[in-house]
Amino acid sequence: MMSDVKVGIVMGSDSDLPIMRKCAEALDQFDVGWEMVISSAHRHPEKTARYARGAEEAGLKVIIAGAGGAAHLPGVIASMTLLPVIGVPVAIEPMHGVDSLYSIVQMPQGIPVATVAVNGAYNAGLLAVQMLAIQDESLRHKLNNYRQSLAAKVEEKDSALREKKAR
Repeated sequence: MMSDVKVGIVMGSDSDLPIMRKCAEALDQFDVGWEMVISSAHRHPEKTARYARGAEEAGLKVIIAGAGGAAHLPGVIASMTLLPVIGVPVAIEPMHGVDSLYSIVQMPQGIPVATVAVNGAYNAGLLAVQMLAIQDESLRHKLNNYRQSLAAKVEEKDSALREKKAR
């Protein structure tokens, strides 16, 4: 069963949902509780401000914010909370997410936003898990097992390749 909600997943539009669902998939893999909301920094700034300012009091530990285009959502949220914020640049036309990436990584000094690859929502979820694992030994153990399973898969693929080459 999932633990209490610790991660907020925020997106500016439901069009971001197919990408941002991947955050939830990563968090689910580690039984980390999450909530998901739509809140646009441009179309509903008051809601965004309420969410960001109330996140810590609501028990959140990390916020993941996905945005395309001008991609202000992660930075706006980061400016209103002391919680770590992870930005997910979402690819949209015509620039395929490069504009979003630049918008999120170019935060002014003093208001950092951790940023993952364009459409890198799964890694954003994993980064949130890593942040939470700093103070959660059980979570750190799960994360270590996950990493070991990744290494084991590499070894399996290498072995299969070598076997195939030997034939």
